[in-house]
Amino acid sequence: MIPLSTRMRPRTLDDFVGQRQFLYPGSLLYNAIKNKTFDSAVFFGPPGTGKTTLARIIAGEVGAGFTEINASTTGIKELKSLIDEAKDKFFGLQKEQTYVYIDEFHRWNKLQQDSLLKALEDGVLRFIGSTTENPYFAINNAILSRVGSIYEFKPLETEDVLALLERALKDKENGLGAMNLSVAPGALSVLASMSAGDARVALDRLGFIADNMEEGGEIGEEMIREALQRQTIFYDKQEDRYNLLSALQKSVRGSDPDAAVHYLARLLESGADILMVGRRLLVMASEDIGMAWPQAITIVTACVQAAQMVGMPEARINLAQATVLLASCPKSNASNEAYNAAAADIHSGNPGDVPDHLKDTSYRGAKDRGLGGYLYPHAYGGWVEQQYLPDKLYAAGVKYYHPTENGQEQSFKRYLDEIEKRKVSGRRSGTEEPQESEDGRLEEAFRRG
Repeated sequence: MIPLSTRMRPRTLDDFVGQRQFLYPGSLLYNAIKNKTFDSAVFFGPPGTGKTTLARIIAGEVGAGFTEINASTTGIKELKSLIDEAKDKFFGLQKEQTYVYIDEFHRWNKLQQDSLLKALEDGVLRFIGSTTENPYFAINNAILSRVGSIYEFKPLETEDVLALLERALKDKENGLGAMNLSVAPGALSVLASMSAGDARVALDRLGFIADNMEEGGEIGEEMIREALQRQTIFYDKQEDRYNLLSALQKSVRGSDPDAAVHYLARLLESGADILMVGRRLLVMASEDIGMAWPQAITIVTACVQAAQMVGMPEARINLAQATVLLASCPKSNASNEAYNAAAADIHSGNPGDVPDHLKDTSYRGAKDRGLGGYLYPHAYGGWVEQQYLPDKLYAAGVKYYHPTENGQEQSFKRYLDEIEKRKVSGRRSGTEEPQESEDGRLEEAFRRG
């Protein structure tokens, strides 16, 4: 029996779901396909995200010959035969180009990949290669330079997977519409959210469930749990995922590692996407820890990258480390608040021009325009007083960043406080000479933190 994911594979651009970052009406790729000017490309991304589907749609839209092969089962002999046939079409009476789609292209070695070069240069072939590996490591530079376009496919959004599932349930010709199945409230959303952005997994699990049901039956959450062999009891409604993410961040912000790990476990054990959780942890590292412990963002980034590399179930170890670290760090949102305040000033009206002495002077004629006069702080021991804000904001004495005494941020606060004292001292003395650091007092102020 043909899998449901194969039967429901979209056949037109209008039916294609996801990858809106590069495919939408009016995008360059969309127009290239519609105008039949699509050349060659590499499709890079995880399974079930539409790479093969889009390649087949492109072949149908451009109206050229299309050959699909898999690099794991095809060698140089078969490729040379394909290229010879393509030459006959291209240079013969047909004057037709051939599109070749090579799935799992990263499985070919350098010699096999290089076999395509001459055909690509001559225009005999239009090539689409798909890979789940990073193409900058898995594909020869010579191929990449001739292809040019690399499209990174992302895991589908839950809403996109849900739309595909609903389409399959209604489609009477290729899907499950003829079975007149009903779905318990929220059940389909659980399947969509637990598919980790893989449309093939979601559709084939739905097909498996339907194949073992009576016509007119109801699909419930228990069936989905059984089909996926995963627990779904921890969150079973679409909004609960966001509630758990919110609870995770608020527990981290409240320095409660026990609660934070609890919500992390509920997310991961319920099938939450690693990247979705990782993105939230990266946000926390800057939004909630920030300057109180600046190293947090580096360590959390490494943990999230490691989690993506090893995958589940081991990824939970990396994400647990990041979560505990964030919850146990001193907290500060001062840098985030500084940006918000600066952005508010920008959107409230004209903040003023960049001061002349800060403008670029590297071109001929800058001096004639009256630009220049910038004081290089390193020539003054690391700091020298001069204006940096636009005139309007400088005159108003604007302050965006208000450092806390938490963690390492106290070091930055003392450093900036010492600079402020020097500014005040210089103004009181009425001196017009630049005020520079003396006897390493600024450095000492930082070290005392």
